[in-house]
Amino acid sequence: MMPPRDLFPITPATVEQAYAYIFAPWVKELGLCDFEVEPGRVRARLPASEPLKFFAGVVSGQAIMAAIDTVTVLAMGTGDRATKGTVYQHTHFLRPTKTEDLLVESKVLRWGKSTAFAETRVTHAATGELAAHAVLEFAF
Repeated sequence: MMPPRDLFPITPATVEQAYAYIFAPWVKELGLCDFEVEPGRVRARLPASEPLKFFAGVVSGQAIMAAIDTVTVLAMGTGDRATKGTVYQHTHFLRPTKTEDLLVESKVLRWGKSTAFAETRVTHAATGELAAHAVLEFAF
């Protein structure tokens, strides 16, 4: 595994190593994959797996919010410094997510001296329908 100083800024070449290094084992169990990375933007696929669903057969909001935070951390990491952590996350759930994979795309809206802001959209992979929308703030 690459040392942390070599992981930033996160690039297409380092995203897998950064993901493996930064996050707790249970976060990796979400199964995020197919990362696309460019400065200020990261997109990943969240497979609609059975362990992420609750009794009604819908992917749980907790799993979606964790995926949002994870992808946004990676988007923040495409800048010139690593974040100290999430300060704020507000998520709207717009439609249920039963049977198909989701795409989680985060875009950094503004990097400041001590905080940064991002917007993250969760869409159904097959249809492009918006399933959730979030805004986040990070400390630096």
